Amino acid sequence: MEPTVRALLFDLDGTLIDHDTAASLALAETLATTSDVPSDLDRDHAARRWKELERHAMDRYAAGELTFLGQRRLRIVSLAAELGLGAWDDTRAEAWFATYLRHYEAAWRLFPDVRPVLDVLIERHPRVRLGVLTNGDSQQQRHKLRDIGLADDLPAVIISSEVGAAKPSPEIFERAADLLGLRPGHIAYVGDRLRTDALAAEQAGMHGIWLNRHGGPAPSSVSVIQTLHDVPALLTSLNRT
Repeated sequence: MEPTVRALLFDLDGTLIDHDTAASLALAETLATTSDVPSDLDRDHAARRWKELERHAMDRYAAGELTFLGQRRLRIVSLAAELGLGAWDDTRAEAWFATYLRHYEAAWRLFPDVRPVLDVLIERHPRVRLGVLTNGDSQQQRHKLRDIGLADDLPAVIISSEVGAAKPSPEIFERAADLLGLRPGHIAYVGDRLRTDALAAEQAGMHGIWLNRHGGPAPSSVSVIQTLHDVPALLTSLNRT
């Protein structure tokens, strides 16, 4: 019998790749070699602000308000100003980010549950197509998939910069369905952000699955898991309904 869910797509950063840890490590390494950084800098606070600035800038990028390069510059210039390093021009900001990017790429790691779960899915659900649906820059996101060894296991790749729409817009999910040649109801989507991933996928007609790694309240309108280890059983359940 043909499975109800014929394709399973994953978010990339925060779902498969431990982006926050990589970003925090990269920031610490880069600040260590940045001139004029105060010796008494609260590095934990700087890491929290970097994460907040990234989220804000990436949301504006997803909304079409900033280019990918523009959101990078906004994050860097804003952080530099907050740390008391003055007003940085584009040249200094881009040089700083080049150093940060080297450290960030070196720190890319899969979450521990990713590889085992993909192996199980490939073995137990061979008729379900696997892939990634992610916001971001095409070159960088594809580089991540190759570098961490997922390109062959997740061959269906939908990236916001390639399709001209970004989560949480329904359009990127609709484009994914078109590219897969499937109705949205035949696709499940797993992501770590409730509104941007799970709820947005549900609103586009897919099966939204929220990867709530940190626990806490969860709505009844979407499937909720706390580890990717729960995906195979959930997929089996969806395909029995």
